[in-house]
Amino acid sequence: MKGKLFVIGFGPGSFDHITKRARDAIQESEVVIGYTTYVELIRGLLTDQVVISTGMTEEVSRAREAVRQAERGKKVAVISSGDAGVYGMAGLIYEVLVEQGWREADGVAVEVIPGISAINSCAALLGAPVMHDACTISLSDHLTPWELIARRIEAAAQADFVIALYNPRSGRRTRQIVEAQQILLRYRSPATPVGIVKSAYRERQRVVLTTLAEMLEHEIGMLTTVIIGNSSTFVYDDKMITPRGYQRKYTLTADEQPLKPHERLRKENEPWALDSQAAAREPQAQCGRGARTPFDWAAEALRLLQLAGVGVSAAEESAASPAVSGAAPGGSAPAPAAAASTSAPAGMTAVSAASLASRDTSASAQPLRQELIFECAVSPGLANKKWTPAQMMLLAEVAGERGEIEYTPHHQMILRIPTADPSVITERLRAAGLLLMPVGDVVRIKACDFCDGEKKDAIPYAEALQQRLGGLTAPKELRVGLNGCGMACYGAVQEDIGIVYRKGAFDLYLGAKTVGRNAHPGVPVAEGIPPEQLVPLLERIVARYREEAFPNERFHKFFKRVGEIEGFAYREWTAVQREDAVCGS
Repeated sequence: MKGKLFVIGFGPGSFDHITKRARDAIQESEVVIGYTTYVELIRGLLTDQVVISTGMTEEVSRAREAVRQAERGKKVAVISSGDAGVYGMAGLIYEVLVEQGWREADGVAVEVIPGISAINSCAALLGAPVMHDACTISLSDHLTPWELIARRIEAAAQADFVIALYNPRSGRRTRQIVEAQQILLRYRSPATPVGIVKSAYRERQRVVLTTLAEMLEHEIGMLTTVIIGNSSTFVYDDKMITPRGYQRKYTLTADEQPLKPHERLRKENEPWALDSQAAAREPQAQCGRGARTPFDWAAEALRLLQLAGVGVSAAEESAASPAVSGAAPGGSAPAPAAAASTSAPAGMTAVSAASLASRDTSASAQPLRQELIFECAVSPGLANKKWTPAQMMLLAEVAGERGEIEYTPHHQMILRIPTADPSVITERLRAAGLLLMPVGDVVRIKACDFCDGEKKDAIPYAEALQQRLGGLTAPKELRVGLNGCGMACYGAVQEDIGIVYRKGAFDLYLGAKTVGRNAHPGVPVAEGIPPEQLVPLLERIVARYREEAFPNERFHKFFKRVGEIEGFAYREWTAVQREDAVCGS
């Protein structure tokens, strides 16, 4: 039975601005998934739903978990503030579904429920700044190259759009808003009105009216939306207003208009329109200030190709340069008959028109090339903790000058190397007797050195766990520690799953918490597990965690939530209570 995905935009955050359909879908859902802050904003609408919340930058894991839950027959609400289709979760949900071959006819049902986006809620608080053509630009370059964002800002500035800047600044991204201001000041007056709205319609709402020149003097962060007016935007009585253009043919102070309704659409009364006679006599007037010459277009096409990593011939480069081709900027260069078959602007040479115009420079066709980094954990073995000089020299050699080697407290080295062919590296490392493991959210098997092999009885079981479980993907990194004797000096009981070999059998500890004020070792759940039962038991425990845990849910949280794993009941760790000494000292 297939479930259903509700992808919900709940607006700015106040209950007054959540649509009835969004409320109904949240209450109808069995599972609610969202960014932790957003879940808290709608907490008052929740009843008995299962709630899965994760932190920032965990959008992919949330989307994948939502799809998994829906495929199990659940009704799942994926929540976004604002509108889910504007920098929200809607697109990512569809991308994840597409990767799995989803079809609407026979796959899980998807309903995208619209909400009020930040450009709308913030505009309402500012007055009416978005009454004319507007655009939204996110300044976050975590997923989009900054060069592309900067081009979009420049294009919007040139075209006189009202611009809403999303994600303008964060703790680590502080330069982007400065660069955006500098680009905008090339095309707009320093006195251009700017509205800065933080936490629209939430408890800590803050609205500021300022100018383009002074906008950086005010607080701007991730909860802020910045709206920049166009050339006609003005401020009156603390309201930011962008005229639509009614004053061109209407008298706003009179009920009786000079133009009758049947006269208002005549060409002579709209000299600015595309098909008017005036526009036909002065084609350059359509471009306004900064009109671009044919050579400008050629140079821009060349720059886009080079930025996208596309090879450009010397002939193409020279064709796009007026200095090389012998034509002055804005002039017309000689063009052979071949150029007539292209749609390039007049003045481009045949090679620049035919070659550059034939290429697809869109971001989807020619994405910016990114260097691939191969990353893995390397150790001399599971029980062996001793590196040979030859192995260390090999590690340095394969890393080279551009690679990186990071020491970890887990008797491993993390190796990061720019390469397009990792197999060449892995073959050399394995040939030298090194153990390679993936990094990230995987099952990591850790073992002591078994007293340099003197206490070796448990080594085969550690190796069997490594072979069966090591490197499997997990909702969060899962550390399985094994000690070869009852001394437990390697600290296996401090891992998510701790195993101690004692008196010919194994003791099991589950759910250690290694950080925080309430950090504690694992809860002892079993003693004397027969050796032949250990590996199958661990496989079942890990399989259930991989199948049922929420994205990024630590094992100790999962154990607490489900309450029981393989017959082992969760119980709270009892902290040591400190009592005053009898003597009072």
